[in-house]
Amino acid sequence: MKNVRFLLFFGLVVVLSACQTSDQASFNIDYTKYTLDNGLDVVLHSDTSDPIVSVAIIYHVGSNREEVGRTGFAHLFEHILFQESQHVGQDQFFKKIQAAGGTLNGGTSNDQTVYYEVVPSNALEMVLWLESDRMGWLLSTVTEEAFLNQQNVVQNEKRQRVDNRPYGHTGYVIDKLIYPEGHPYNWQVIGSFEDLKNASLEDVRDFYRKWYGPNNATLVIAGDFDEVQTREWIEKYFAEIESGPDNPDPEIRRVTLSETKRVYHEDNFARSPELNMVYATVEEYNDDSYALSMLSELLSDGKDSPLYKVIVEDEKLAPSASAFQSSGEIAGVFRFRVRAFPGTSTQKIESAIHTAFDRFEEERFTAEDLDRIKAKTETNFYNSISSVLGKSFALASYNEFAGSPGFIEEDIRKSLAVTEEDVWRVYEKYIKGQHYVLTSFVPMGATNLVTEDSERFPVVEETIQSAGVDDAAQPSDKIIAQIPSVFDRTVEPEKGPAVKTKVPEIWSHTYNNGLRIYGIEHYELPLVQFSITLAGGMTLDDPDKIGVANLMTDILMQGTANRTPIELEKAIDELGARISMFTSAESITINGNSLVSRLPETYALTEEILLEPRWDETEFIRIKQETIETINRRSSNPSSIASNVFRKILYGADNILGNSTLGTPESVESITTDDLRSFYENYFSPTVTSIVIAGAISKEQAVAQFRPLEEKWTEKTVVLPAIPAPSRPEQSKLYFVDVPGAKQSEIRIGYLALKQDDPDYYPATVMNYKLGGNFNSFVNLILREEKGYTYGANTRFSGTRYAGPFTASSAVRSNVTYESVEIFRDQMRKYREQISDEDLTFTKDALTLSNARRFETLGALNGMLRTIATYDLPYDYVNEREDYVRSLDADEHQRLAEKYIDPDRMVYLVVGDALTQKDQLIGLGLGEPIMLSTTGEQ
Repeated sequence: MKNVRFLLFFGLVVVLSACQTSDQASFNIDYTKYTLDNGLDVVLHSDTSDPIVSVAIIYHVGSNREEVGRTGFAHLFEHILFQESQHVGQDQFFKKIQAAGGTLNGGTSNDQTVYYEVVPSNALEMVLWLESDRMGWLLSTVTEEAFLNQQNVVQNEKRQRVDNRPYGHTGYVIDKLIYPEGHPYNWQVIGSFEDLKNASLEDVRDFYRKWYGPNNATLVIAGDFDEVQTREWIEKYFAEIESGPDNPDPEIRRVTLSETKRVYHEDNFARSPELNMVYATVEEYNDDSYALSMLSELLSDGKDSPLYKVIVEDEKLAPSASAFQSSGEIAGVFRFRVRAFPGTSTQKIESAIHTAFDRFEEERFTAEDLDRIKAKTETNFYNSISSVLGKSFALASYNEFAGSPGFIEEDIRKSLAVTEEDVWRVYEKYIKGQHYVLTSFVPMGATNLVTEDSERFPVVEETIQSAGVDDAAQPSDKIIAQIPSVFDRTVEPEKGPAVKTKVPEIWSHTYNNGLRIYGIEHYELPLVQFSITLAGGMTLDDPDKIGVANLMTDILMQGTANRTPIELEKAIDELGARISMFTSAESITINGNSLVSRLPETYALTEEILLEPRWDETEFIRIKQETIETINRRSSNPSSIASNVFRKILYGADNILGNSTLGTPESVESITTDDLRSFYENYFSPTVTSIVIAGAISKEQAVAQFRPLEEKWTEKTVVLPAIPAPSRPEQSKLYFVDVPGAKQSEIRIGYLALKQDDPDYYPATVMNYKLGGNFNSFVNLILREEKGYTYGANTRFSGTRYAGPFTASSAVRSNVTYESVEIFRDQMRKYREQISDEDLTFTKDALTLSNARRFETLGALNGMLRTIATYDLPYDYVNEREDYVRSLDADEHQRLAEKYIDPDRMVYLVVGDALTQKDQLIGLGLGEPIMLSTTGEQ
């Protein structure tokens, strides 16, 4: 199971001393572990770098604890535990944490269920009160109504993540084939809707009693806290909870395939074929799992890997190919995945993978190749422990699945101790000549592309008309017995004094050629992270050749004047560094991350990329083809369709901001390397560039490190375009894009609103917070929690240098499309009325107190610096905005709502199944829906 394996591996390392690829590095962490009398394991780790604390609880229960005919219970309880408990009201978990300035979430996998909160330190006791209440006092609130309500939410999650997207059913098909009937990994984590419908309330309650006791969990607290006081709180809130049954850890259940199985599925949303080849391997912490992870990297990582050489470079079957080892608690698999170009036979892909095996055996790999992977592992490790949440997850996971938080040292040691002989041994044992499961997912009607001897695999999909119709919950007047406690748990603990926001000290410097650099010193870890941002991006594209700016960031990473693409890639990997580029509508950015000891070499490579382009024609042809394939794939994804069409409607066909940065297949096809050279010569200038850097480096060191750009990069005049914003519509219009058979409708409602430098922009984002800016917002609570129509709903302002949209959006069950649009409109109309004192206080507390969490990681610090550099904000703008929020009153809130939330002057767009949904929307009174193509043409 990849998610758990990677969570553990890239979690927290106590001592790193075996790496041969860099200087000896170590990182020591002190933790305390003890166990309450009821069996709850407690791990404490003190980290006073920031005034915040993370609380994580892992329950040793996932879908692998379920039984045939009783699946989906673990994932269902992940949702139910957020609703209410005996002493905490409906939907108050999110509200109380957010009002304290915190964040929270949870997740379920095959092997575990995890919950976490990150809050300012003064709210720790409240979090322990909340977590203990849902551990010991939940069942008195698990009613038939709550059970059915969360079934709806879970079903919408499946529609969004599985049913309504390309290749969504791949995991289901693979697991059914590789794991035999009755194996705990044979069914999906989300479970079977039929099983949930057939389950009684008592079945569900029994599952909770069996698996959610304190003796089946680990509680970790990491961050800034007083240990003596915290121990007292843990004793107070958790000690009286009764232990559950003594459940042994699940037995290892590896599988063996006696034959190769080939199946296919016609995918309604896929435009290109996808092949998966899956081999049975071993569970996590098995010695072979470490070598298998290294093997996956050697086979697929980089341009010099055999999979890339054969599939991408030689046979040109796909833009990329991947391999990865996924180890769960009781079994594991090794998986190859290739999403090919349209019209490609999966038979050719299967053959190409075997050719790649032959090349792997013939060309072998070197000790340097293996060390390169270990170098990346070292940097990944340091990046993964840059937050208290990452530390909490790691400590909890190692304790629950390996028996001790201290196993983390052994885990990383085993990874770094893998030898060449180990890799060849596992290749021979698990891959070469072994049976496998092969899946071919092809576009509807393209069965001619499937691998020979494949059988159709039955995938049962719900119909639009029947979805969710018979599962409406009715309130019950049945009285459920309350669970006693030794003290009055209805009294919420008082929080300590509010944590004062302390913005880190920011420094800046301007070089003689106009290049600006901003930085923050942060010495917790031996890391640095930097970004070089050039203003302009897609806005500087020729309107007839949209996509040039996007291709620039791809081509610049394909070698330099002095290094081939493979040489550049290897040079970066050998440092254990990360260098990447991306294009947005308004900028081009180079990101870098490395150990501080490797910054000089990382900078040198970055300078080469920026100032010495290679303009490799072979790579240019490849990235053009890859970009066109990406555009075509997104054209079948309802969410992508909605975003692209909505943008085009708002800005208009002639406004460059109405385009995707990728361009269109036609525009990309027309682009030449001369176009890229011209863009580079005209628009790459230090005068429109800023650098931000955070990490274990002083101002003097950073300024000196980037000074060569002052000497080597000549300034030129670049004029950023003035792009007029279309006027706001006088009346609403309704548009519809047909995606036949869509299980969900993508809804977008909005208009072109404000620039980020507009005096009302930040006030408008504050005003929007309770409407749709958080989990406890009106639209999300109604559409998700009350109605069960969606997995999530939100509203937001998205201004930049140019006017950006106000957007209300959600993916809703298809047969409630009309009702959902109506709810959005009604809530926006109501929101124009004066906000209640309670909701205003919630907004102000959530937005001001959360600033305590803003400065913890290098990524967060760089994000703040980029905002300052882009919009020329004062260094203490966070404090200025905090002062504004504190001063906001109900009258000002209403003024902003009346001015910027007017649903009668907005664009309404629905992307979904026209056959069943279009005509119903006429009842909204917005006129006959205007039909558009998937690219926004009428």
